[in-house]
Amino acid sequence: MFGGASGGIVQAPNSDAPNMPLNDTSIRALKPKDKPYKVSDFEGLYLTVTPTGSRLWHLKYRIEGREKRLSFGAYPHVTLAQARKLKDQAKAVLAAGNDPGALKQEEKQSLRDSEAPSFSAIAAAFKERAQKEGKALATQSKTEWLLDMANADFGNKQMAEINPAMILGCLRKVEAKGNYETARRLRARIGGVFRYAIATGLAETDPTYALRDALIRPKVTSRAAITDPKALGGLMRAIDGFHGQVTTKIALQLMALLAQRPGELRAAKWEEFDLAAAIWSIPAERMKMRRAHRVPLPKQALRWLEELRQFTGNGAMLFPSLMSNLKPMSENTLNTALRRMGFTAEEMTSHGFRATFSTLANESGLWNPDAIERALAHVEADTVRRAYARGEHWDERVRMAEWWSGYLEAVRAG
Repeated sequence: MFGGASGGIVQAPNSDAPNMPLNDTSIRALKPKDKPYKVSDFEGLYLTVTPTGSRLWHLKYRIEGREKRLSFGAYPHVTLAQARKLKDQAKAVLAAGNDPGALKQEEKQSLRDSEAPSFSAIAAAFKERAQKEGKALATQSKTEWLLDMANADFGNKQMAEINPAMILGCLRKVEAKGNYETARRLRARIGGVFRYAIATGLAETDPTYALRDALIRPKVTSRAAITDPKALGGLMRAIDGFHGQVTTKIALQLMALLAQRPGELRAAKWEEFDLAAAIWSIPAERMKMRRAHRVPLPKQALRWLEELRQFTGNGAMLFPSLMSNLKPMSENTLNTALRRMGFTAEEMTSHGFRATFSTLANESGLWNPDAIERALAHVEADTVRRAYARGEHWDERVRMAEWWSGYLEAVRAG
């Protein structure tokens, strides 16, 4: 997904410019000068403004003591958000010990070895790149499923032959079935393939950019969650009296206490837990945002984990499937248990424990909102703010975990 080659650029001094991340307004205000000059974003990403007025994205990085750079294409065909995403992907390749520039050259040569590669050929290389970046298997499978729809319509066509109307026709088929969110995701994946082609010199524009306002916007519905303290007490008492599998009961207790994503808890492994230090360390590959995450374990959670170890401690997984010790319990197990206890899908979901914690912790006024967001492993949507707010708030989160455990005990007691 990366373009360009190593080497420097001719640069005009820009000492008067503040060292602040870019935004679209400041980018549009950049004017050409007699010589090319660069304007920095952050973490090595910058724009080169040429005398002709072109604004080209580059990333400066170092590997084996050598400074190199990558090119990501021209603004606005590659937006600020897309350039930052490409920067993050390149950093991930670097973190794995590989040179993103060399990897890009290999991909470029491979694609150019085939004459005028089709959309499906470039899509295959795009999917292979996702594997090399360590994307979650679920994400890879979803990408393949979505791009299969595109391949069915125009996979055999060359990139230059594919226009916005052709892509829109593909997307309308998905919308006609009422799958509005799927249509938006499909547009994003097709756009990803085109931007990959731009970065490897096999396309000049991304036709999906013209379709950004053409699709039906799906109605967003929040996952059901109990946020009333009295009702929460009833839920906790119902979990205490659950008569199903012991492992399911303990999983629900830990969901309430730790407020992590259900998939992260279901697939948890014993090796991730340091019970002596009271820390659960979730590796990046299992996190939604692909960032390692630490969770402080309050005393009550430690007690549940000690009990759980009697049942599953001899295996790798905390919550193995009934069919295989090598696979986690089904994603439907926790929600099914809530239904058995009498809570409808409109009242509570396993994912809703996160909203329960977030709402009541924020309403308490006791905790820094950033600490609450960090506890939930949320990534700041504002990339500028994220660049400056990297603290883990660990000490506060340890105290907050014990407070939340005590809060649940209090509402449980009525």
